[in-house]
Amino acid sequence: MTDQVNADPAELAKFSELAHRWWDMDGEFRPLHEINPLRLEWIDGIAPISQRKVLDIGCGGGILADSMARKGADVLGIDLASKALKVARLHAIEAGTSGVKYREISAEALAAEQPASFDVVTCMEMLEHVPEPASVVQACATLVKPGGWVFFSTINRNLKSFMLAIVGAEYVLGMLPRGTHEYAKLIRPSELANHCRAAGLDLRHTRGMEHNPLTRRYWLSADTSVNYMFATQKPGTTGSPA
Repeated sequence: MTDQVNADPAELAKFSELAHRWWDMDGEFRPLHEINPLRLEWIDGIAPISQRKVLDIGCGGGILADSMARKGADVLGIDLASKALKVARLHAIEAGTSGVKYREISAEALAAEQPASFDVVTCMEMLEHVPEPASVVQACATLVKPGGWVFFSTINRNLKSFMLAIVGAEYVLGMLPRGTHEYAKLIRPSELANHCRAAGLDLRHTRGMEHNPLTRRYWLSADTSVNYMFATQKPGTTGSPA
């Protein structure tokens, strides 16, 4: 990490090595493809994204960004993993997805460049991979318009999440590559809520995401003990997407 970039070089290298696998539905990113419809429906149900300007932070290979563009949103996906962005751009061309663009830039740098520019900001499965998650949350708050929505998803930090999200998913079931997540970097809901309050974002909705590894079925619930999502809103009315 440098003073300018809130990123872990080891994390960037880890995801860059897997870049060519982003759109392999049976590969390492299969869980992201499987949960994406749930994430998309939840986001769109709270803040309808059609014809809205949307930013996806930590977009990786573009799984969520691409699906939001197909919903009619004007999407910008940003990431610092160059190879993943190349895959995202190539997929958009091959799939004919209009309305989505990608940039290699940090959330903090874009916040300085384009404050209050987006109706909706998403930051999904990303905060647990950066050295300073509070900095990203603050950048999200800066980037969204007054009245706009910011969505986060991450993993809780407790014994249950360690056993299910790390030991189970990575070492027993092989759903994710070993080393995908580090326990110390996981974020409790109370911690993320504090980051949101400090950034001036109001927490409106919280949902947990559960999974049956035998049937590979995912569903949303009130249980935030492992995977969870926040819907937060920036106070104000100008630019409200809902």
